[in-house]
Amino acid sequence: QRLRQKQALEQVGLAYLDLDKRIFELSGGESQRVALAKVILKNPPLILADEPTGALDSKTTHDIMKLLQEINNEGKTIVVVTHEPDVAAQTKRNVVLKDGRIESDEFINQIVL
Repeated sequence: QRLRQKQALEQVGLAYLDLDKRIFELSGGESQRVALAKVILKNPPLILADEPTGALDSKTTHDIMKLLQEINNEGKTIVVVTHEPDVAAQTKRNVVLKDGRIESDEFINQIVL
């Protein structure tokens, strides 16, 4: 189990993290990536990611989006909610909501990373 946990932490760029560290001892970005590592361990068929890159720097954002794309390419459905156009541009499909209504719904032909 601990080996799988370490592997999941490596996938989200936290290989250096002590498994016994308390969540309140982590930065906001580390906490966010630990949450993604937990999802990876659970291996669900659907991932709902609300602002998965909100507290991350641009390099880590790039790495997390790349990881989410890899997971998606393995057959998992991932719904990403974001206010960041550069993050939305890295998805296969963009559905834009405004005032609770669909404003646009488009498939992105090429994912840029």
